[in-house]
Amino acid sequence: MRLAVDVMGGDNAPDAILRGCVDALPDLGGDDQLILVGPRDLITDYLTERRVRDDRVSIEHASEVISMDDSPAMAVRAKKDSSIVKMAILGSHKVDNPCDAVLSAGNTGACVAAAIMHMKRLPHVHRPGIAVTIPAFHGPIVLCDAGANPEPKGVHLWQYGVMCNAYAKQVLKIDVPRIALMNIGSEEAKGSDLVKEARNLLKRTPGLNYIGYVEGRDFFDGIADVIVTDGFVGNTMLKMAEGMATALFKAIASEIFTIDPELGLKFEPVVKQIYKKNDYHEHGGAPLLGVNGVCVIAHGSSQPRTIRAAIRNTRLYVEARINDAIVASLAEVADLEHPAPRAAGEREHA
Repeated sequence: MRLAVDVMGGDNAPDAILRGCVDALPDLGGDDQLILVGPRDLITDYLTERRVRDDRVSIEHASEVISMDDSPAMAVRAKKDSSIVKMAILGSHKVDNPCDAVLSAGNTGACVAAAIMHMKRLPHVHRPGIAVTIPAFHGPIVLCDAGANPEPKGVHLWQYGVMCNAYAKQVLKIDVPRIALMNIGSEEAKGSDLVKEARNLLKRTPGLNYIGYVEGRDFFDGIADVIVTDGFVGNTMLKMAEGMATALFKAIASEIFTIDPELGLKFEPVVKQIYKKNDYHEHGGAPLLGVNGVCVIAHGSSQPRTIRAAIRNTRLYVEARINDAIVASLAEVADLEHPAPRAAGEREHA
């Protein structure tokens, strides 16, 4: 696997990103390669100081940085020598020896824009979406979109359902994923026109196990394997879940130690183990489904262990050949986007 990593992306860049890459070297195979994208002198100095000498590591110089505050589309066009843009180009077919995957913890909007601009979209895909796998008691849940497309159309949400169905099968090995739409209620009459349009498309999709609407409180109950929503709601839900998990585990630990310090010491390993299973740093980045290549977007607050986990998971996405499954799935249902016109007087069923 050839993996290009944007070392300048994220709140803790470049040190956390570079350390995560170095820590990930034992996880890589002998034929794997890490291409570190960023200022050559900075990366060289870091590797030299830590005595990292590995033929699997190379540097792609990038003189500019897209910050978290930059306007995504404008920055991608203006900063052509930025680490995000150079990373995306390495993952495209514009180069002779393209990377198998690219990874960044930088500006999410800029990563999405650069991937679409340079890596392009897969056939039939209108808007790529970020698919985050969230651990839960009953098993993993795929949430899409988690921030790539905050103002989608119904057809975009429908495609997220189709793409995540393929993703859940190929990567999570779920034979018949249950697909649901996030809504303000489970009743068919509830929801916006956007949600209802997506619902109608999902219901008509052959081979898709669409189970209906779910509410926010149902998210962790194991009702669905894939939950589809727009990028604004999805990103808000994701960050709320992360914050709630951290606060909840802190509260539990505090209460146990307050009631009985000795009991707290006994339960501490258990609490830490449960927290580790729900800690996003342990699960790395999320794939941007729908681009012609593998683009993984990590959390902006990524730590070295986040990047190491993201690199490890990226190998799984590459090996699963998820894009082949997505292309095949969308090709089979492409005609659903343009249904035959209804006869005069015929009514659409809810």
